[in-house]
Amino acid sequence: QVQLVQSGGGLVQPGGSLRLSCAASGVTLDNMVLTWSWYRQAPGKQREFVASIDFTGKKIEYENSVKERFTISRDNTKNTLPLQMDNLQPEDTAIYYCSARTIRGADYWGQGTQVTVSS
Repeated sequence: QVQLVQSGGGLVQPGGSLRLSCAASGVTLDNMVLTWSWYRQAPGKQREFVASIDFTGKKIEYENSVKERFTISRDNTKNTLPLQMDNLQPEDTAIYYCSARTIRGADYWGQGTQVTVSS
């Protein structure tokens, strides 16, 4: 079973940067991860897609409002999923979740990390 543990996040001023990371364990050939993703949920809103990267690293997608500001990547040697967030704005304030969808169609989620952008 895949387990995801998140780190990073916190409080930053508008225009600042933060880096989130998601460490995966339990990934095997039988349940390899096809797609890694980041989602976020702001207070009073539904969880929304932020970014994703496939297992080849070649297919990367971003939600429109974070394009040119956020960068998703993978570190296969460490089995981690970093999300670099630059030029953060108050509307980026949310709880951020990493997610993994396996070849078996199962979805796994990290515990969530608070990101607050405020002056």
